[in-house]
Amino acid sequence: MEKTVDVIIIGGGPSGLNAALVLGRAKKDVVVIDDGRPRNAVTRETHGFLTRDGISPSEFRKVAKQQILAYPSVHIMEDTATAVTGTEGSFEVTTTGNKIVKGRKLLFAVGKKDLPLDIPGLLEVYGKSAFVCPYCDGWELRDQSLGIIVGGDKAVHMAKVISGWTNRFTILTNGTDGLTDEQREELKLHHVPVLDSPIRSIESEEGMVRQILLEDGNNVECTGIFFAPKLVIGSDLAKNLGCEVTESGTVVVNEFAKTSLPGVFSAGDAASEMYQAITAASLGALAAVSINSELNAKAWDKR
Repeated sequence: MEKTVDVIIIGGGPSGLNAALVLGRAKKDVVVIDDGRPRNAVTRETHGFLTRDGISPSEFRKVAKQQILAYPSVHIMEDTATAVTGTEGSFEVTTTGNKIVKGRKLLFAVGKKDLPLDIPGLLEVYGKSAFVCPYCDGWELRDQSLGIIVGGDKAVHMAKVISGWTNRFTILTNGTDGLTDEQREELKLHHVPVLDSPIRSIESEEGMVRQILLEDGNNVECTGIFFAPKLVIGSDLAKNLGCEVTESGTVVVNEFAKTSLPGVFSAGDAASEMYQAITAASLGALAAVSINSELNAKAWDKR
């Protein structure tokens, strides 16, 4: 692609697509580069997104692309970005398809991805009866008996959150340490069982969990699971370009989605610890407004 576009968006999830929509409506030339492998592809439904509650991730993207491509200045490239070079006003993105895309601004909306699930049987139930976000899937598991796989400080936090959907749950620390005596006492006071033995395996049938087997011989019968995933950023391109990132790899941005580098923005799960589709989409819209404002200001000053 010879033309230098206004904005290159790397990542076509809710954040990147919503940014493309806003920028397309602002008459900006945009290229979205997306490899078509969303993290939430394992889930059957997306929840908590007004007008889209219950839609599948694949249908969500299909509808989003149909609406975005109604704006002729937006193009979607099914490819994987492998390298980014340049500075504000003159960025180049290289893809696995040996394409080079040139742009004035960059938006990293690369999301997060799961590290391999190290509990036998968890992969088989992930997205069917085991989930990571109660706000996304708690309603479907309401009033059921659940296993909550989490340790350390997050155990009490998760217990408080889950208690809004059910009071029938067991904390499984999976052999991890970190719960203080005070935290254990708090959980005991609220009648929350805590089991510390490592998990041997999860038994399920057609993706529906039946019980969690522990190394010490205990079995926890349940019909659903929430667990704390191990996540890494979807791509190291922002870091490789020189953007400041946190210890966990999340891109550091200000309230306008700006990174530490001029002309470079990030939004959605890549730049946040709030992993909900509607949050990612809203952050993408915010980033788009910020990018558009900078482009308009530069054009204004040239007149």
